[in-house]
Amino acid sequence: EVQLVESGGGLVQPGGSLRLSCAASGFTFSTYAMGWARRAPGKGLEWVSRINSAGGLTSYADSLRGRFTISRDNAKNTLYLQMNSLRPEDTAVYYCAKYSGPYYSGTYVIGQGTQVTVSS
Repeated sequence: EVQLVESGGGLVQPGGSLRLSCAASGFTFSTYAMGWARRAPGKGLEWVSRINSAGGLTSYADSLRGRFTISRDNAKNTLYLQMNSLRPEDTAVYYCAKYSGPYYSGTYVIGQGTQVTVSS
């Protein structure tokens, strides 16, 4: 059974940083592309960033490029999202996603999410 467990969310002041983690199990992590998506209050799911299975290819939402960094540790079956210079509009539930193959296309499944709140 695929399990994606996000952690690292919380309350942070504007301008602060957080690092989200996603512990994956139930599948061969190193052979699947992964990603992060978010859902802000009252809005739909928005893709934040994606990474291929080997970690050499990444993609970011244009509005987040330069502030967020996705990475993965295939030896630890863990996906990360480093978020810097956080803004109130980054407040959302952040979800870890597993794609159906080594590249970030096609179908995906998401975890339960972790809440990130940016507020003074």
